[in-house]
Order: sequence, then structure tokens, then C-alpha cells
Amino acid sequence: MSTKEKTGWIIGGIVIALYALFPIAWIVSLSLKSSADLNAGGFLPATGFSWDNYSLILTGSASDLFLPALRNSFGICLIATFISVFLSMFAAYAIARLDFPGKKFILGTALGVAIFPVISIVTPLFNLWRQIGLYDTWPGLIIPYLSLTLPLSIWTMSAFFREIPWEMEQAAQVDGATTWQAFRKVIVPLAAPGVFTTAIIAFFIAWNDFVYGISLTSTGASRPVPAALGLFSGASQFEDPTGAIAAAAVIVTIPVVILVLVFQRRIVAGLTNGAVKG
Repeated sequence: MSTKEKTGWIIGGIVIALYALFPIAWIVSLSLKSSADLNAGGFLPATGFSWDNYSLILTGSASDLFLPALRNSFGICLIATFISVFLSMFAAYAIARLDFPGKKFILGTALGVAIFPVISIVTPLFNLWRQIGLYDTWPGLIIPYLSLTLPLSIWTMSAFFREIPWEMEQAAQVDGATTWQAFRKVIVPLAAPGVFTTAIIAFFIAWNDFVYGISLTSTGASRPVPAALGLFSGASQFEDPTGAIAAAAVIVTIPVVILVLVFQRRIVAGLTNGAVKG
């Protein structure tokens, strides 16, 4: 590329990075403002940094709402992600490896479930869960989260399994391995980038859910963080909890950032797997 083209790409990258990072920087700045600065105006510069908002949600009056919700989100999302990835591995293997009637119908059904509007099934789930005792419980959220994560996991992992040369599985079987041993020791390790990518995407989907969390819970026993943020209140009815919500949003974002940084190479390898042939 010429110098002019390189300069254009650099400027474009900087603009995109600033556009993407501005909301994060804005939330961080709000979380570090005192109540006086927030009441004076959110767009005005802060007179100084304050950790009061973080103290409020970690050790203060809002900790009883935030900390249990954070624990619930971690537990529920990890369990839902594990179940989704575990089931999708077998479903994707069968779809990619076997030739059976209705395979395309299964994939189409999974896609239809993935794009189905969540808000349309919340009310039936609410009534059903209250009748069978799953309302305001961890399983009452894990099961709906599977409807969000499992279809996308099947679609994603089936694409990875299609790219695996099946001659390697056949070679393992010739050497005496059973079908299960070939799948466990040959196919799954080769699909590890896709498994990691699918797990992280599924975790993000469950972690960011708000509709199920706010509709299918009523106490801190199973309420996740997104639902808990909607219940934050100020010290009085005349005070908005802007700083506390911003501080909680920053803390909730940290696990996502850590996951991306730790598994960055696997995510990139998984997303680019099969992009180039030959």
C-alpha cells in the first residue's frame, strides 16, 4: 500500500477504536464521580476521583443486592455454558459426520429457536415455572438460557466439525480405537478452538441476558446481575443511582475482558478456522 493508503487505514482504525471505547470510558468516568459531581451534571468534568460508588456496591448498602447477584450470574452462566457446549458437541458431530433424514430441518429449527423473540415466551414460562416450582431458582434460569445458547452453539460447532478431516478419525479406528475413543481423543482436541469460541460466545449471551433474569426471579436467591442493576435505588427518592450502576457495570465487564484477553488466541483461531482453504 502507498503511504496515503496506510495513513487512511490508520486514521480509520483510530476512529473505530475511539468510537468503540468511548462508551466504556464514559461509564468508567461516571463510576469515579462523586454524588455532587453527578448531581451537578454528568457531562461536566469531575472535581476529583471518588471510590464511593464502588464502596457502596461492594461493602455498602447496595452490596446485599449486588454481590449475591454477581454470584448467581457466575454460577448460572457457567452451568448453562457447560451444558450447552457439552450437548452441542454431540449434536454438531452428528450433523457434520452423519447423513440422516431431517438434518437440515434440525439446523433450521435451531436457527428458528435462536431468532425467536424472548419476550414472547416469558409470560408462559412465568406461569409454568410458578406451577412446577422452578420460579426464582437456578434451574429456572439455566433452562431458558439453554434456549439462547444451545442453538447458536450447535450452528457454530457444526461448522468447525465439518472442517476436520475425517480420515484422521478413520485412521484412529484402523489402529484399534473405538468410535467414542476416536471422538474423544482425536476429534475433540482438533475442534478445541471451536469449543473455546463457542463456550465464550455462549457465556456472553447468558451473562448479558436481562429479560429472563428480571421476569423469572423475585429475590436475591437467583437474580442475576443485569436484573439487579435495574433494581438499584439512590439514597433517597430524589437521587438517581447513576454512579452505583456505572460502578457495577464496570465490575460486571471485567470478567468479560479477562476472558477475551486470556483466550484471545483461541478465539481468533476459532473464528478464522476454515476461512482459508488450500
